[in-house]
Amino acid sequence: MTPTHFAFSSAFILGLAGLAFHRTHLLSALLCLEGMMLSLFIALSLWTLQLDSTSLSASPMLLLAFSACEASTGLALLVATTRTHGTDRLQSLNLLQC
Repeated sequence: MTPTHFAFSSAFILGLAGLAFHRTHLLSALLCLEGMMLSLFIALSLWTLQLDSTSLSASPMLLLAFSACEASTGLALLVATTRTHGTDRLQSLNLLQC
């Protein structure tokens, strides 16, 4: 495994571990998701550059577009949750109660 592969896989694993173990606030969960998506974007970009393939060149941009949509949806949910519940703590959210 090259050092670049190790760096991006460890960045993804750190984001996943942060999402799994540090779920106190919705904002921290969204930041962990963004870190995971950014590491996937950079890894996919480097992979297409290493293969010298032009057919896969649109894949990183598509992933980046979906990541931007995910970020805007997450921020909209954060604002709506903070307005209705008064906090963004995940412990105070009850999915059975609307």
